[in-house]
Amino acid sequence: MPRLLLRATATASAVLGLAQTVLAGSFLNGHYEALRAHELAAMALGGLLIAQLPVAALVRRGGGAGGARGPWWPLGATVLLLAALGAQMGTGYERAVGVHVTLGVLLVSGLLFGLVGAWRPVAAPWATSVAEPVAGPATAPSTGADAGSDAASGPGSASGSGSDSGSGSGTGDGGSGRLPRPTGAGADAVEVAP
Repeated sequence: MPRLLLRATATASAVLGLAQTVLAGSFLNGHYEALRAHELAAMALGGLLIAQLPVAALVRRGGGAGGARGPWWPLGATVLLLAALGAQMGTGYERAVGVHVTLGVLLVSGLLFGLVGAWRPVAAPWATSVAEPVAGPATAPSTGADAGSDAASGPGSASGSGSDSGSGSGTGDGGSGRLPRPTGAGADAVEVAP
């Protein structure tokens, strides 16, 4: 539910931000009555961003699989957008048009990035969780000669003994990205780089 509310507030904020560009353009073209609407839209945008703060905090709080927390960006972006809007309104009231227009472009860009982020599909919980280690490939039991070479390979190397303590990639590489050391008949004929 918080994600749906975030999408609603981000959409409304982006629409108000785009309306601000139209109103500012109207004012700069000589329609001076658009200035009052521009001011009211800025106040409405501020109220909307203030309302988005607790929504963004709820999204961050999460409640996903295994008690995982949600992304931090909605809360951080909302705080930054509120600060930018405060500076934007201040420069507007001070009639610092050059800074006001530049900051307005950045503010609307931030609102649009927030809109895209809010509507982006959420990653599946299993895609972001830590995978359980998977045993390496089935290998033939080692002989006495192979056992010495396995022991010499040291900790963290992939010996193919099935004791994969790596990232759970299922390759038996111990998470190192290397192929497992061959074992069994004919293993001595294969040269493996350390």
